[in-house]
Amino acid sequence: MSLLQITTAASPVATDVPSVQDSMSLLELLLKGGWVMLPIMFLSLVTIYIIIERSIVLARATKVKLGLLESIKSSILKGDLNSAVTVISQYDNPVSVMLKRGVSRIGSPLKEIEASMESAGKLELMKLDKNMSYLAIVAAIAPMLGFVGTISGVIKIFYNISLADNISIGLIAGGLYEKMITSAAGLIVGIIAHTGYQLLNMRIESVTFQMEKAGLEFVDIITEHK
Repeated sequence: MSLLQITTAASPVATDVPSVQDSMSLLELLLKGGWVMLPIMFLSLVTIYIIIERSIVLARATKVKLGLLESIKSSILKGDLNSAVTVISQYDNPVSVMLKRGVSRIGSPLKEIEASMESAGKLELMKLDKNMSYLAIVAAIAPMLGFVGTISGVIKIFYNISLADNISIGLIAGGLYEKMITSAAGLIVGIIAHTGYQLLNMRIESVTFQMEKAGLEFVDIITEHK
């Protein structure tokens, strides 16, 4: 009887196991970050948009036919400038725009041709650089917003402690969520923006090199034509 009583008394203890709380979804986790998450999420959307949009533009800008200069060289040497313009007009990229400007100036002094092509090249590079400054700003601001969330979380922790006049895990949990989530989100967005900025700048530099190379070769063709 004693053994039976002990077993019966122990049964409720064995079955009384705390249930494990379901894991949080990503959205619920982000919402724990508080109001600072709103500007960080907005900056993340801006970052994604600029990276995708600039990648498409730069992909078009780097599409240059390998034999483009050779194709227009024979037309220029023959004096058939209309044919050269027709060949160049088949492409819509910074190199073709610059070469088209140069062909249209054939007959002018060489320095004027070079200056005109250089001006056209600068305008095209400005178009490629559009919105890149915003990406750099996001890369700088996003981590700072995360830091603001960190400060806000710490303030929340101490405020809750001052109201309750004691320290407990329950009181500081909300502040810790906000502190850690906003810091991580700000850093992630900043890293993505900075990485995208650097990679896109590398592609712009590649286009710049193509333009400089094409410009030098075009000047050689003009010199030979004269």
